[in-house]
Amino acid sequence: MKTWQDVNAIYQIYPRSFMDSNGDGVGDLRGFIERLDYVHGKKNSLGIDAVWFSPFFPSPMADFGYDVSDYCNIHPDFGTLDDIRELINKAHQRDVKVMIDFVPNHTSNEHPWFLKSKSSKSNDKSDYYVWRDAKPDGSLPNNWRSIFGGPAWEWDETRGQYYLHTFLKEQPDLNWDNPLVRAEMKEVLRFWFDMGVDGIRADAVRWISKHPDLIDDPKNPKFKPGEHVDDFDMVIHKNSRFGKQLFPYLRELTDVVAEYDDRIMIFEDYPDDAISPPREQYLGFYSINPKVSMPFNFSGMGVPFDAQEFGQFISEFQGMITDEHTPVYCFGNHDQWRLATRFGEEQARLIALLQLTLPGLPVVYYGDELGMKNVDIPADKIQDPVELRKPGLGQGRDPERTPMRWDDTENAGFTTGEPWLPIGENVARINVAKQLTEHDSFLSLYRRLLKLRSNLSVLREGDYETFGEARADVMTFARRTATEHVYVALNFTDKPAKVKLPHGGRVLCCTHPVDYPDISGDGHVTLRPFEAVLVECIKHPLNIAA
Repeated sequence: MKTWQDVNAIYQIYPRSFMDSNGDGVGDLRGFIERLDYVHGKKNSLGIDAVWFSPFFPSPMADFGYDVSDYCNIHPDFGTLDDIRELINKAHQRDVKVMIDFVPNHTSNEHPWFLKSKSSKSNDKSDYYVWRDAKPDGSLPNNWRSIFGGPAWEWDETRGQYYLHTFLKEQPDLNWDNPLVRAEMKEVLRFWFDMGVDGIRADAVRWISKHPDLIDDPKNPKFKPGEHVDDFDMVIHKNSRFGKQLFPYLRELTDVVAEYDDRIMIFEDYPDDAISPPREQYLGFYSINPKVSMPFNFSGMGVPFDAQEFGQFISEFQGMITDEHTPVYCFGNHDQWRLATRFGEEQARLIALLQLTLPGLPVVYYGDELGMKNVDIPADKIQDPVELRKPGLGQGRDPERTPMRWDDTENAGFTTGEPWLPIGENVARINVAKQLTEHDSFLSLYRRLLKLRSNLSVLREGDYETFGEARADVMTFARRTATEHVYVALNFTDKPAKVKLPHGGRVLCCTHPVDYPDISGDGHVTLRPFEAVLVECIKHPLNIAA
């Protein structure tokens, strides 16, 4: 079995949307098993070494699985524990690692812990959640806001108190200051590691530690009430998250990860300047236990499509981490617009080559390898609670969660029933079967890059260095080991751009993998609009025929 150090990339799967095996319109674990050869097989596979599943636990589905009612079981929509055991075993037979989502900040309000906690103030689960009395004047305990809109407090008649919910009212926050809660969560990790899971993606971790006195968040002086304004921005969220116990609590979790061989935990967190400089936040997460844990780097999702902006972002990040830190570059996921929608199709190809030639563990969101785009969702088909509760703000996540396109048959081969979200347009062009036959497709590009990343240790482990002068149109960098050098050049503009490489070389891949540009004898290459290239340095040839 490969170690995490040798993994070429992680493939994020949104289970509801990957493959439906039983015709109910919802993807499931057996559907993934049926498509495992696509992920990593002997022929016509994507060729990726690890998969991460968004939540598949029992849940009322108020937030599509992020409201967990049982951390150690499978929702019937997705299958059974026997299915996940079979999935893990068959993935491991193909040398594919399995990572699952873990939701530590909150549960469903139908979780047995919460049902017991709200029943009285004196039971053994009474302090598992964050409960507070109303203020003497009957008002809310503080001014904290819910991400889904409105106050972050909900009154419970049975207990006669408010409970805290950073997300939906159906998602009460756990009280991580209670050591019994932390012990419960560590046992959840052991359950899944004992089953054979290789990694954990820890969701929304910055919220597990709050100010111990639950004091008000400061008012946001830049907030201007009005139509189509998100009331979450009324305050600056300094006391409702990222408390002083955050890293110690996460260290307790990583201590469990370290009990097992070759397991990792990746933390979901979006840096926020209101708390501290992003550098401090990233290095704080890396300080927890860098041998087994690391944060996602989500900062790239907000970088404008510009050579200097991307170059500065990556150089600053690479400059602040050390060799013991694993970068996890992630440019798309289930909460963000798809790459081809955010940047454009040609630009998304460039981002693919950039991501898969950077150091660390890149994360690819399902469908991005096909160039899938956001899908317009009719009003009567909206599923996402964000859009339903805060319409018109452009925050709905359904458009990037639509079903995978396997072929050009009805429902794109995803289901024989009615898909839970619309499939969208351009299925004839954007589907797996079609793109497997086209040498210049998005899929062919990703397959080529992933194969190179698997075969070339310099792409996984080499140092990152910039070369040449900073330019407004082109970003350039090198990956180096003691014996192997490769160069990457990316043209971020819609005009040709000439680049001087330090030495001549051989093009290993470009954004259109059937039409490589020429490199002149003196090391010049002319990049076409939005073209990017990966080049083997002629003075430091690679150890294998790539």
